[in-house]
Amino acid sequence: MTLRVLATLLLALLAALACLAMHAPLPWMIGPLLAVSLASIAGAPTASHTPLRNAGQWAIGTALGLYFTPQMVGLVAGLWWAIVLAIVWALGLGWLFGHWLHGLHAPRMPHVPTHSMRATTYFSGAIGGASEKTLLAERVGARTDLVAAAHSVRLVVVTVAIPFAMQWSGLHGLEIHAAGPREVRWGGLALLVLATGVGGLAMRLAGRTNPWFIGPLLVSMGFTVAGHPLSVVPAWVSNAAQLVIAVSLGVRFSREFLHTAPRWLAAVAGGTVGMIVVCAGFAWLLAWATGLHPATLVLGTSPGGIAEMAITAKVLQLGVPVVTAFQVCRLVAVLLIVGPMYGWLYGGKKSG
Repeated sequence: MTLRVLATLLLALLAALACLAMHAPLPWMIGPLLAVSLASIAGAPTASHTPLRNAGQWAIGTALGLYFTPQMVGLVAGLWWAIVLAIVWALGLGWLFGHWLHGLHAPRMPHVPTHSMRATTYFSGAIGGASEKTLLAERVGARTDLVAAAHSVRLVVVTVAIPFAMQWSGLHGLEIHAAGPREVRWGGLALLVLATGVGGLAMRLAGRTNPWFIGPLLVSMGFTVAGHPLSVVPAWVSNAAQLVIAVSLGVRFSREFLHTAPRWLAAVAGGTVGMIVVCAGFAWLLAWATGLHPATLVLGTSPGGIAEMAITAKVLQLGVPVVTAFQVCRLVAVLLIVGPMYGWLYGGKKSG
């Protein structure tokens, strides 16, 4: 297992360096993600190490917290109404996507019980919190393999498509305020690592979602808001974090994965592209109403994962605090609402 993990990391590193040489967007994430995904689909014995992924989320959460200066917290607080609209949008869009998947695939899968198919399509369409959606889906009798596959495909499509679109459009360097410190302070960094580690552990013990991202993010934010950001996170640490997060996404794919339900995967991929387009339209409307740059709100409202979109914002300097705030608030709200919403819409009991 150790050799498989090391070989996968080496492949990811080579892919990142190749993308770096080609000036691709997010080379430390997109290169490893595509290389490991293709290798996994080809049948190579790729493997990811969960503690490495947790460490990657820890580093990214810590780095993002440093952007929340008092000025930026004031700006984000003034956008509460836009964040609420984005949450309502995500819930409605996720339901519509699931409804579309149900209409398309229920007739093609008569062997799947009616209730199970409804739950499968509903939780496959829900935006945000992929692993949590799979657990919720399992409780109501859904096909968890299809739910997990849908979220994996959606994450990959969004993570690859949006950064390339941003680069092609020439959008970058739109930060309103610079992050706290500009240099590595080793003493401060050691304290920051210790404190954010305690925050991540506390979140994990409390059973919270994404503990190794949210815990360090909140602790790092606390230091920055208080005027004591301590230290910047070294660039190589952020790059390594992106790489291990990308590897953890890439290993989800396999040859069997593609053969399980190719039409399902194709529909999810096509539907995700459609969601990206309509989310971009919604983002432009929010940009008009808030005065923020559309690129920032495209990332804040996109149907992608919180870590992946926040990393995109960080690397391209596209309003990190705003993107992070939108994505974090949406994640929390969706996790709290999507389960009860299913029970309200369709009933929580299993049926034939």
